[in-house]
Amino acid sequence: TQSTWGRLASRILQTHTRSMVTLQKVDEIIHAKYIAPVEPDEIIHEDWSLVLDQGLIKDLLPQAECMSKYEGNVVTRLHNHIVIPGLVNGHTHAAMTHLRGYGEDLPLNVWLQERVWPMEGRMMSHNWVRDGSELAVAEMIRSGTTCFNDMYFHEDAVAEVVIASGIRAVLGLTMLDFPTKYATGFDDYVNKSLDIYRQFKHHDLISFAVSPHAPYTVCDENLLRAKRLADELNIPIHMHIHETHSEVHDSETGVDGSSMRHRSPSVARPLANLDRLGLIDSRLICVHMTQLTDEEIDMLVARKAHVVHCPESNMKLASGFCPTHKLLLAGVNVAIGTDSACSNNDLDMLSEMRTTALLGKAVAHNAAALPAHVVLRMATLNGAKALGLDDKIGSLVVGKHADVVALHFDALDSLPMFQPVSSIIYACSKDRVSDVWVAGRRLLLEGKLMTLSETDIKVKCKKWLDVMLSPAHDPNIKVPQ
Repeated sequence: TQSTWGRLASRILQTHTRSMVTLQKVDEIIHAKYIAPVEPDEIIHEDWSLVLDQGLIKDLLPQAECMSKYEGNVVTRLHNHIVIPGLVNGHTHAAMTHLRGYGEDLPLNVWLQERVWPMEGRMMSHNWVRDGSELAVAEMIRSGTTCFNDMYFHEDAVAEVVIASGIRAVLGLTMLDFPTKYATGFDDYVNKSLDIYRQFKHHDLISFAVSPHAPYTVCDENLLRAKRLADELNIPIHMHIHETHSEVHDSETGVDGSSMRHRSPSVARPLANLDRLGLIDSRLICVHMTQLTDEEIDMLVARKAHVVHCPESNMKLASGFCPTHKLLLAGVNVAIGTDSACSNNDLDMLSEMRTTALLGKAVAHNAAALPAHVVLRMATLNGAKALGLDDKIGSLVVGKHADVVALHFDALDSLPMFQPVSSIIYACSKDRVSDVWVAGRRLLLEGKLMTLSETDIKVKCKKWLDVMLSPAHDPNIKVPQ
């Protein structure tokens, strides 16, 4: 019939027209069932495509339109998956993954002084930090983290792992008043930090933060020096603040001899003292913040400081609860971190998101507090903003770096799925992470690490465990190389 011939002619014309169009060649096209870009907020794209080229996000568009516009050197079809921005771990101590399970069921001050610091004093070395960080990075990649904010010693060793693995990191230029096996004093911490900064400052995947450990380990004079350094280098300050009740109580009441009292002659809450010193501004990343008044929240808003919430570590150490719902309602940028595997005991940001959502509701006595899309934003774009990287990562926006995670949802415990982002937050475990890209480079392919050897990491982990379990004075124990 005439209509049949008309439809046939139309198809032939469309095919001919497509053959005449020159498709743009790109590095990779990801066709996904769902894409949650985070920006714009609460948007879910169904049957869309993400176009990656030269390490950046080139386009985000419906699949049919994509196939008529682009030709990928690699085409990845994820028809049972949700694609999200890479997760940003806002606070961790990567190398302490060596100490997973060491020093259990203790409050923070006992945990630090009787377990962690003595073992670190015995084990601290470039190789120990490198291998512990490698174990941590492998775990983070497999659970969807594409960027982490680290605070530790021998950050040049961490940088080596970052470069080898392809993950993104903010390295902490860590400083304390007292000597450790790593440095003899504050001047030595600064000098070593500057050496590391100069060595790696031009690497695409590495940025830095000045990291005075805490008000109870760094005095006023050295906090001011850390602030000047951060201003000179134009980088954030990353610090544990108001982590426990004793830190705040002993500082504001002037308890003599307390190891948790801030190292200041000022009898005041640590935040008030930091404000007096001029540290609270848009560069400050405040980690933990479990003890906050309404007035302090108002101050954080006015100064545009950032907060990193570490709920699982805070619960394990019984440190308290960060008032995340209050902070967010007030307008504070709140990100999420795992803290170390020694106080968590994992580096799983998916688990941390679920805990953030559930704990936030319980603390606020409000089931509507911290809905799923807000928590996803906290673990991605808010984290990037806290680190000063929100122009590069944190959302799937054209022009940003292609830090991307895919999660499959065809497992029994993921079904049925009414709302993709809610499924991620409330029903998704780290074994749902199938694929990970950082700057367009595939680091995880169908659950398999592409840049690190799981076998080698396990061997090194076992060797270090043997050393840590051996008597400290045994001269026959050889440290792994």
